Amino acid sequence: MNIYDDDEKDDFFENSEIPEKREEPKKPVYTPDDPRYWEEPEDEFEHLRPAPGKHWKLWIWIAAAGIAAGMLWAGYLRVFQPYAEHSTQYGYVENIEKRGDLFKTYEGVLLPYKNLMDTTRVYEGDFVFSTSNPGIAAKLKEVQYANRPVRVIYSVYHTAMPWRGDTRIMITRVDSVNERDILPPDRQPETLSKNN
Repeated sequence: MNIYDDDEKDDFFENSEIPEKREEPKKPVYTPDDPRYWEEPEDEFEHLRPAPGKHWKLWIWIAAAGIAAGMLWAGYLRVFQPYAEHSTQYGYVENIEKRGDLFKTYEGVLLPYKNLMDTTRVYEGDFVFSTSNPGIAAKLKEVQYANRPVRVIYSVYHTAMPWRGDTRIMITRVDSVNERDILPPDRQPETLSKNN
């Protein structure tokens, strides 16, 4: 037996599991003199397109971002934006007090003039309000002690928040009014004293 006989010997590299690297043919490089240099490629933005089958991930991210932005916007509207502004109520202040554990706010009750003077309908209830402004609270306390009617301008929010008070109604302005301006002629203080 010849030691140089290759037919009978197993080739070491023939059964190897190492994959062979195949070199890709190099693309030709054209010079500006060659007309093929000036030809435009079929799609120069092909490399920017996502790989096939990956579009759904992009759409999931866009949908998630849209839902998150919508929820933030809805939360902002629900908490910080009033849905009724510059509303007016006339009446007599029954009570005003400072309340709260962490956030101190002023809570009060107003007896609405329209409910007090209407004898045909059932009394609808008191006007319960909040304010965080100490100046407005002092003015309300002043008209309460003087037993004078008051006009309050308020905003109504979707929900009550601790820093605003216990109610959804926030007083933004207080004006004292003359009883002659809101009471009908037969309910004026002079008329009532003459009849008694």
